[in-house]
Amino acid sequence: METDTYTRDLIDTGVDPTPVPEASLAAFPRTVPRMLSLDAHGRVLDWINWQDAACLYARDAVSWTLGDPCLQIHGGTCRVTGERSVLDLHPIIAARGHARSRALDPTPTLTNTALFARDAQLCLYCGQQFSRPHLTRDHVMPVSKGGRDTWENVVTACFHCNSRKSNRTPQQAGMPLLAVPYRPSWIEHLILSNRHILADQMAFLRNQLPKKSKLLA
Repeated sequence: METDTYTRDLIDTGVDPTPVPEASLAAFPRTVPRMLSLDAHGRVLDWINWQDAACLYARDAVSWTLGDPCLQIHGGTCRVTGERSVLDLHPIIAARGHARSRALDPTPTLTNTALFARDAQLCLYCGQQFSRPHLTRDHVMPVSKGGRDTWENVVTACFHCNSRKSNRTPQQAGMPLLAVPYRPSWIEHLILSNRHILADQMAFLRNQLPKKSKLLA
């Protein structure tokens, strides 16, 4: 698969540093791709930024990679050879070693950003789609009635529906839910939390999704 390739300046350790002009940094695209980090066995860990990815390459800690290079980093100039160092970063990077067992399926942190992404920015009461500033987190079973702040008890709601439902359950308010809230798997969370997933990364992640995942629809 073809992926966009970007370049960035980076000062490497062990070479004469060449200061990076502010203009070149400012001109770098804002949507810098993040790399998908795996352990050596191919188990998905997390998204990492280009700086952390470059450190893995510099420490010779990369076991294997997938996909064509998506980011090229230029470093300093070597005193001996006069050549400038270059790193080609791949979209999927497997680091040497293996992840601890409890790190392989962590519980995604419940944030409004992640919640709204899970519900596709739809109010699960009226069914309309809203921009993020017009959305709220609603507790299906109100906290005052013993409801907990968990994935299984929260949904995205617009301000109007949240106010209308008030301190009641959907049944009490006569406002049935349009979908059942659920806790995303770690793979689903990674897809939902990144708006700029490269083609190679998406293909890899989709192959890791649970068979009943709503993201496969």
